[in-house]
Amino acid sequence: MAKLKTGRHTSAIKAQRMAERRARHNRTMRKAARESVKGLLAVATAKDKAKTQELYRKASSSLDKAAKSGALHWKTAARKKSRLARAAAKLLAAQAVEKKAPTPAQP
Repeated sequence: MAKLKTGRHTSAIKAQRMAERRARHNRTMRKAARESVKGLLAVATAKDKAKTQELYRKASSSLDKAAKSGALHWKTAARKKSRLARAAAKLLAAQAVEKKAPTPAQP
């Protein structure tokens, strides 16, 4: 391809195209991770144990995929996964305590 009249090199034009494509991909990956985390938190507050565990696996997977593709730093993904796991465990433990209603004392 010949040099353009505007003075921009063809390699610079291609680099810009590639940067826009990478940015679009990264934005998509980050959004998918964000949406899966939001879904998990919404279900966790509803206290549905099975759904919470399933959505935690999906959220964890989407964070790992975002880290693998470079959309998120791997330490950021690890930190988010750790916080999600703690929050989910806390909610599930609270749910288990609520189900174990104290029995009245027998004389």
